[in-house]
Amino acid sequence: MHKFHGSLVALITPFKDGRLDEQALEKMVEWHIKNGTHAIVPTGTTGESPTLSNEEHVRVVEIVASVAKGRIPVMAGAGSNNPVEAVHYSQEAQKAGADGLLHVAGYYNRPNQDGLYAHFKMVHDNTDLPIFVYNIPGRAIVNVLPETLARLAKLPRIMGIKDATGDLARPWIERTLINRDDFTWLSGEDGTQVSYNVAGGVGCISVTANIAPTLVAKVQNLTLENKWQEAAALQHKLMRLHALMFKMPSPAGAKYGASLLGLCSDEVRLPVMPLSDEIKQEIKAEMTKLELI
Repeated sequence: MHKFHGSLVALITPFKDGRLDEQALEKMVEWHIKNGTHAIVPTGTTGESPTLSNEEHVRVVEIVASVAKGRIPVMAGAGSNNPVEAVHYSQEAQKAGADGLLHVAGYYNRPNQDGLYAHFKMVHDNTDLPIFVYNIPGRAIVNVLPETLARLAKLPRIMGIKDATGDLARPWIERTLINRDDFTWLSGEDGTQVSYNVAGGVGCISVTANIAPTLVAKVQNLTLENKWQEAAALQHKLMRLHALMFKMPSPAGAKYGASLLGLCSDEVRLPVMPLSDEIKQEIKAEMTKLELI
C-alpha cells in the first residue's frame, strides 16, 4: 500500500479574529484521526496558503505534524511560483516532521515545460522528503504534461501527482509513460475520486473531507477493496455536497460546514468572501440530509 492513499484531507486553516486558531487546529487533527481520514494535507489552497504569512505557514505545519505524531502521514503544502520560497517551505516542513510535500508551480509566471521541470528539480535537489506534483491548470494556467511528469518521475523523490485537471484520460496516459510501482496517483477533485481510482488512482486530496471525513474515507476504502458499485453509490450521494463546497470560492463552504460541526469559526481571509445566507442554508440542509449534523 502506498504511504499516501485513501482520503487525504485538504485541511482548512482555522482563524479567530484574524489570527491562526491553534487550539482549533489541534482539535481538527485529532478529529480527523478519529474519523478515519488517512492523511492530512495542511497549507494547500484549501488551507488559504496564499494569504498565510510565512510564520503562520510554518506554524500550521508544525502543529499538524506534532499532533499527528506519526499516527497518520502529513503531506505539507510547500508550493510557490518562486522556487526559492518553495525550497524554504520544504525545508521548514522537513524540520517540523512532515512526511511528504505537495508542490504547485507556475501560476502567474507561467513557465514552459522545461521551466516546470527545472522548478520541481530544484526543490527535489534541496530537500529529502517525497514530493507530490500538484497539477491544477484551472488555478495555475500551466499544465504539467504527461511527458514532463514522466521526466520528473525519473527523479527518485518525485513520488506522485495530485491531479486536478479533471481529465480522466490523464492517469491512463501517465501510467503508460511511468513504470514505477511506487509512484502514487491522487485525484485533486472530490467529484472525480471514484472514476480516478478506476484509472489507477489510490486516493483523493479532498475538500469535502473537512466536513464529511468518515464518508469520504468510506468511499476511498470501498474503491481500495475493489467494491466499485458500493463506492459509486456513496459517491453519488455525496455529489451535491462536493458541488456546494465550490459554489462560492473555497474554502468558504468547507469553513462554514466546519463551523456547524463546532470545529472552528467560518472566518476566511480576503479576497475569499463569506458565504451568502442562501448557500449557508443549502450546505446546512445537505449536511442534515447526510446526517453529518
